[in-house]
Amino acid sequence: MDWRPGAGHDALRLRATLMTRIRRFFHERGVLEVDTPLLSSAATTDPAIESFHTRYTGPAAAAGRPLYLCSSPEFFMKRLLAAGSGPIYQLAHVCRNGEYGVRHNPEFMMLEWYRPGFDQHALMDEIDDFLVEVLDGLVDYRGARRISYRDWFFEGTGLDPWTEDTAALRQFAAEQLGEENLPVLDEADRDGWLDLIVTHWLEPRADHPAQFIYDYPSSQASLARVREGEYPVAERFEMYLGSVELANGFHELTDASEQRQRFEAENRRRVQRGQAEMPVDTALIGALAHGLPDCSGVALGFDRLLMHAAGAASIDDVMPFGLSRV
Repeated sequence: MDWRPGAGHDALRLRATLMTRIRRFFHERGVLEVDTPLLSSAATTDPAIESFHTRYTGPAAAAGRPLYLCSSPEFFMKRLLAAGSGPIYQLAHVCRNGEYGVRHNPEFMMLEWYRPGFDQHALMDEIDDFLVEVLDGLVDYRGARRISYRDWFFEGTGLDPWTEDTAALRQFAAEQLGEENLPVLDEADRDGWLDLIVTHWLEPRADHPAQFIYDYPSSQASLARVREGEYPVAERFEMYLGSVELANGFHELTDASEQRQRFEAENRRRVQRGQAEMPVDTALIGALAHGLPDCSGVALGFDRLLMHAAGAASIDDVMPFGLSRV
């Protein structure tokens, strides 16, 4: 194993510069920096994310206590919001099992913040302001275009994601990606086919320097509220720099009962896919029942932002110690 850090001196200095600018940005806007635990009794139920599992043994747990490394500080931060914290942000180390590549490391830094009183569009405005200030003098950032998920999908495929049946989605994927390259997906797994087209066709061909994709299918709401209409949509957005997903944001769901139902539905999907069922965060449910303020929140990949600022091709080039060096 190479003992030296992966990031050179220039990358380490740039990393420190971005952290300083981030803290200044939020300090000037009255957003409080918080710090939450890395260990949790609950884990994410999202089938797309695998949590690291560990076990505490010692006082107060003679038989041992299962714990999980947080894949996001979100649940703890929402508990702070429900307790009256007001607007908050955090630069947090988070962990996700099974994720490693030029843009992924199993441990990485996430910038997450929450804005009471903001809807998803107000938060997109703030992200634009944030990137202008944080990247000043480093990258010529001029704001991101905004396009709905439905229009983006149609623009890139000619298919309407709201009305096309799964057979049409599968046919498009087979024609463009090759039948031999298709993963094993249930023919009726609509979200699976939509996600495959997004990740393997739309994202690699993104030709805008920066863009927000908003109003996702209601079935992909996760922790976002759903806006009813002829075709209900999740008040959720993702932000891309070129073909790289930088941030994922929600106009946050505040209904405790609905959130519990979503967690249970995600666990059922995990079991159907052969994944382990995860313990639901009942403390978060309690916080929502107490009252989460109307707010929007976003998780932004700090290391990916640093890659963009440094013009780096791999996340290993901007992290002090990636997986291959720990």
